[in-house]
Amino acid sequence: MPGQVYKHHRVAHVLAEEIRAGVHADGSKLPGEHALRERFGVSRTTVRQALGVLGDQGLIETHAGIGSIVTFDGAPLDQQLGWTRALAAQGTELTTETLRFERIRDDALADELGLESTRFIALDRVRRLADGHGVSLEFSRVPAVGSLADLPERGLDDGSLSRTLAAAGRIPDSGEAHIAVAGLDTDEAAILHRSPGESFLRVSQVFRGADGDVVEKVTSLLDPSRFQLHVRTGRGAQL
Repeated sequence: MPGQVYKHHRVAHVLAEEIRAGVHADGSKLPGEHALRERFGVSRTTVRQALGVLGDQGLIETHAGIGSIVTFDGAPLDQQLGWTRALAAQGTELTTETLRFERIRDDALADELGLESTRFIALDRVRRLADGHGVSLEFSRVPAVGSLADLPERGLDDGSLSRTLAAAGRIPDSGEAHIAVAGLDTDEAAILHRSPGESFLRVSQVFRGADGDVVEKVTSLLDPSRFQLHVRTGRGAQL
């Protein structure tokens, strides 16, 4: 993609010259991504690549604007590994039971996410401790596009949805989460081997790639006595 490489190096060169010339004073904040996209007429991906070049040159430091870390019994989980493996690495053994893995049509979800296609891959899983009690119930919905369309037939790569998405080039770049606490309904309680009405964290997340396309929507019910969600905030790109 030589054209794309040229674009982000051109943007980086212009900004670097401005920084060195004092247009952006030391310690000041660069314009936001949207402003840079409008100014240079490029995509968000190109802007981020340009900022990466400036960071490599030591001209700016970048800090995540908003991020989140999921922990289990106080220890952070590596979501790239998948929770079951991450917990196993910490010495906590979980079993994962797949409740549903199929293609579905969901008009309401497509409308909610602003998608033309109503086809999704549905993957519902419950994770249990050795005593059989469920600690998480997850409902993942992935647009059934490209090589993911036949996912139920060929299965997950090494049992991991994260790895499967990455192998298909569907890598989350940003996300939005809604978090609440609510009681389990009868069906949820039966699956989790819990009592109806027991309070669980409900986390609904939409992950998008660098191009803005939806990678995954996942709704998770998490045992609040075991899982915690830590949110961090920070400033954007800084000199």
